[in-house]
Amino acid sequence: MPFLDEDYLLETDAARELYDAIADRPIVDPHTHADVAEIVENDGWNDVWEVEAATDHYVWALMRNCGVDEELITGDADNREKWTALAEVFPQFAGNPTYEWVHLDLQRRFGIEERISAETADEIWQETKAQLAEDDMRPQELLAEMNVEVVGSTDDPTDDLAYHERAADEVEGVELVPTWRADRAVKVDRPEWTDFVAELAAATEVDTDDFDGFLAALAASHDYFDERGCRACDLGIEQPVSRPVSDERARDVFERALAGASLSEREVGDFQAYLTEYIGELNAEKGWVTQLHLGPVRNYRDSLFERLGPAAGGDISTGDVDLVKPLEHFLNRFDDEMDVVLYVIDPTHYPSVATMARVFPNVTVGPAWWFNDSPFGMEHQLEYVGTVELLSQHAGMVSDSRKLLSYGSRFEMFRRSLANVVGKQVDRGQVPADVAQDLVEGLAYDRPKELYGF
Repeated sequence: MPFLDEDYLLETDAARELYDAIADRPIVDPHTHADVAEIVENDGWNDVWEVEAATDHYVWALMRNCGVDEELITGDADNREKWTALAEVFPQFAGNPTYEWVHLDLQRRFGIEERISAETADEIWQETKAQLAEDDMRPQELLAEMNVEVVGSTDDPTDDLAYHERAADEVEGVELVPTWRADRAVKVDRPEWTDFVAELAAATEVDTDDFDGFLAALAASHDYFDERGCRACDLGIEQPVSRPVSDERARDVFERALAGASLSEREVGDFQAYLTEYIGELNAEKGWVTQLHLGPVRNYRDSLFERLGPAAGGDISTGDVDLVKPLEHFLNRFDDEMDVVLYVIDPTHYPSVATMARVFPNVTVGPAWWFNDSPFGMEHQLEYVGTVELLSQHAGMVSDSRKLLSYGSRFEMFRRSLANVVGKQVDRGQVPADVAQDLVEGLAYDRPKELYGF
């Protein structure tokens, strides 16, 4: 099969027919790390490094593994030097989905068929640079060209949503919605937690010097986001904790943490459990979706974190996370009260979250996330979830991306993988063809739109 041709990832005639039915459906992307200012300002980009690698820690990690010096990844080298370094090692990326995503971007957005290599680096640099200077390659125009209908950004409770307000008036054809990412509120054991408490007070103009004020400030931020179209809350947690915790206990931990005291593991867990439940109450009251991103071990490589900080490609997956008992209280507390989407980074947790979704109708298995958002990972997850829970109730796809050009390629990869999984079921006589088409059409567009209330 030719590289990335019309049959890419499609192994049967039924798969091809199913993909044709969903290929052009609008993109609803509930979870991204979109730069909303970049979209609103609509100034565009200067070169291919900016659009393909400047914000992509998937690319960074693979370049490091190929021996590229950090100066040519996140350092002070100019973008052309960085692109040349990436092109020289890019053939070594073959077999990793990043190899496919970036080539899909070049083919679908720029019309460039050449494969990335040391020999093609200059040609691709020049051609993409010329195209990026055109008006039709600016962010808003590209969103329209990719048929993106909804983009959910990721925003801290202390963030000013002025650009979202501008987007509502200035950006046509796409809905840019904020998502309330409350990690910093919950992580009371982090040195920067007290900075968050102070920033929250400044952002909401609510005094956070005492526990009641802290909760009121979180509620004020929640209201502010809701008024600007927010539909979901994100919580990224390595090890979930949920259990009944009294107001008095949570207040005591808050006061000790604010005073700089060293907290025990039990105190940290109690505060996390209390605040997670409080956030769940806020979400349930407004009808938001609660998205729990479970299991990643952040900043595992010390030298990388010390040099570059978080989100630099130094996070890993672990199966050593307990989900069942720690989520039991939370899921029962909000049984039928709000939609909960569970993302897990380690695929060994699929049986747990799939059976949770089987037991709780308001719980949904999130997309194959992070290290799993490849054709291999997505097909494995879709096949498993469909046999244990209901494929029709899967959450669909999110790009989880920091770069705008990848929305189209990541959704294409998902839709082709979905069509291939269901197409094989048609060919095996497991699913009638007309039912299969309804299934993939729902999962490609209707299901996520309904789930998040877009």
